[in-house]
Amino acid sequence: MSDSPSLAEICISASSKAWHGDGEILATGIGLIPRIAAGLAKLTHNPDLMMTDGETYLISRPVPMGKRDVSNDQVEGYMSYSRVFENLWGGKRHAMVTPTQIDSFGQTNISAIGDYNSPKVQLLGVRGFPGNFINHKNSIFIPNHSVKTFVEGEVDMVSGMGFKNKDLSNGKFEIKLVVTNLGVFDFSGENNNLQLLSLHPGVNVDDVVTNTGFDVLIKSDEITSMPSNEELTLIREVLDPQGFRNSIFGE
Repeated sequence: MSDSPSLAEICISASSKAWHGDGEILATGIGLIPRIAAGLAKLTHNPDLMMTDGETYLISRPVPMGKRDVSNDQVEGYMSYSRVFENLWGGKRHAMVTPTQIDSFGQTNISAIGDYNSPKVQLLGVRGFPGNFINHKNSIFIPNHSVKTFVEGEVDMVSGMGFKNKDLSNGKFEIKLVVTNLGVFDFSGENNNLQLLSLHPGVNVDDVVTNTGFDVLIKSDEITSMPSNEELTLIREVLDPQGFRNSIFGE
C-alpha cells in the first residue's frame, strides 16, 4: 500500500494497542477514533474482545462507521444495558474515552469548566465516568493536546478518579494508554507520572512540554510505530470505508 498513513490512522493504530493482552473483555471505544481502534484491535491482535454494534447486540466482527446493511452484521448474542453494567462492575470492561480535562494525577473532567457552582462552560455532567474509573481500566484519546486539556493543578471537576485516590477503587483502576495528536503516553512513570512513550511524525519533545500544563517524564522520544499495511487496509476498507476518520484532524 503506497499511500502514507494519515495522523488519524496513526492514532487509530496506536490506540488499538490499548487492548493488547486484554483477552475476553468488553471493549468500548467512545468516539470515532477510539471506536475504530477497538475494532482494529479485535481484527488483529485480540480477536477475543467482546464488542457491541453500538446498540444491543454482541458482534463477532466490528461494524463499519456510517450507514450499513445490518443484514451483514455477525451477531453473537443480545447485549442489554444491564449486561453491560454486569461487565462494568465486574471489571471486565476497558473503555477508551475523551475527557475535556486531565491532570497530573490522571483525574478527568467532562462536567464543567471553571467554578462548579458558576461554571464558564457547562458540559455533559459526570455521566458514567465515576463508575467506569472506579470499576475497570480505561484509556484516553485526546485530539488536541494543549494546556487547556492537560491542565495545571487539578481538573475543575473530578468526573473520573485518578491515581491520587486509586485506593478507593475496587482494585481494577488503571489508565493504560493515552494517545493524542502529539504522541503516545501512559501513567506508568515513577509515582504514576505521565510519561512520553513516542512522538508522532513531525512532533518534538518541546511541543509536548509546551502543550502540557504539568511535568511529563520523557521515557522515549522515538517515532510512533506506523500502521502496518494490514492495519491500513482494515481501517480504509473494512472499519471506515467512508473516511469519517479524516474529519478529526481536518485531513
